[in-house]
Amino acid sequence: MTNYVAIETDGLRVRRGGREVLRGLSVTVPRGSVTGMLGPSGCGKTTFMRAVVGVQAAVSGTVTVLGRPAGARALRRRIGYSPQSPAVYADMTVTECLRYFTAVLRAPRSDVDRVIGEVGLDSEAGSLVAQLSGGQRSRASLAVALLGSPELLVLDEPTVGLDPVLRDDLWALFHRIAGQGVTLLVSSHVMDEAARCQRLLLMREGRLLADDTPQALRQATGTDDLDQAFLRLVRAEKVAL
Repeated sequence: MTNYVAIETDGLRVRRGGREVLRGLSVTVPRGSVTGMLGPSGCGKTTFMRAVVGVQAAVSGTVTVLGRPAGARALRRRIGYSPQSPAVYADMTVTECLRYFTAVLRAPRSDVDRVIGEVGLDSEAGSLVAQLSGGQRSRASLAVALLGSPELLVLDEPTVGLDPVLRDDLWALFHRIAGQGVTLLVSSHVMDEAARCQRLLLMREGRLLADDTPQALRQATGTDDLDQAFLRLVRAEKVAL
């Protein structure tokens, strides 16, 4: 089973400030897939991703990533992580910043030009990160996550603030990467991105409403509109409660 599973959680719970942020999530993410984690802001998506990467405190339950406990030292070079807040240095140029992270990760120096091209920052390669727009900083942070040869990419709202053309380009990139056997876990609060995923984890208030393919969710809820599908799942949950 381990060879086919990238992420597996069992009874994952996180408490913060006296509040339960994640409420017993049991999830399996297959390798080589583009899995979308969708739900409104504050539903626990970022907390789940931090637990997967191994940087979240107050975690109970189990989180297994690429066959090892989340946060294990052996996973550091096998996971690329792009947090919601861009993790790049404002006083460096894009190229300098990527060269720095290339050295830290011991990735090939040729990766710098490769990832700059993949995220569409060629014209800004010599610009200070401080001078970039919010969307450009997000792309620079994504470029860091792409360095080396990660087996798992954990991307927290990577398309926020991007224009439709660039969003389309990045989703095409995500699928090309998945085609090479890399697993992607991508969060978003924009439901129109759900159809771009091979599998969906729909969340609300720290709970998992659904874990299935977009087509299966359409069939289960009787609508072709994934936004409406999510709303029907919410209403069904309220009736059940």
